[in-house]
Amino acid sequence: MQIHQLKIKSKKPKRRVGRGGKKGTYSGRGVKGQKSRSGVSINPIFEGGRSTLIEHLPKLRGFKSIHPQNQVIDLKKISKYFADGAVVNPQALRGKRLIRKIKVPVKILGNGEITKKITFENCLVSKSAKEKIEKAGGKIVSGS
Repeated sequence: MQIHQLKIKSKKPKRRVGRGGKKGTYSGRGVKGQKSRSGVSINPIFEGGRSTLIEHLPKLRGFKSIHPQNQVIDLKKISKYFADGAVVNPQALRGKRLIRKIKVPVKILGNGEITKKITFENCLVSKSAKEKIEKAGGKIVSGS
């Protein structure tokens, strides 16, 4: 008999753990408790009956829109801060600190009077403001 003719006796089969029934132990569920039982479906927020973290936090009331509201400015403020023949646009208004953000739309309202010839660019304008601006000799370029 040569060494290559020897037959190796196979080892005892490895125990398959975690398959349920008599073959395995606890199937990776631990010992006892709610989560070890079959048919369990627990909400991830559930904390065993005690008040959850989410319940302890205060509720935020209300609603915040992702679409910002227009920044409104009256004609009386524009006539106060801008000279005759000036160009009013969001950058100029931001420079005079009449608005906070350039990206949020600006709307001119007709409150007050205007006597100067002012050009409005990239501003929304109300009907009453448009009439007063055109009556004073000013013009609205775009965004009306």
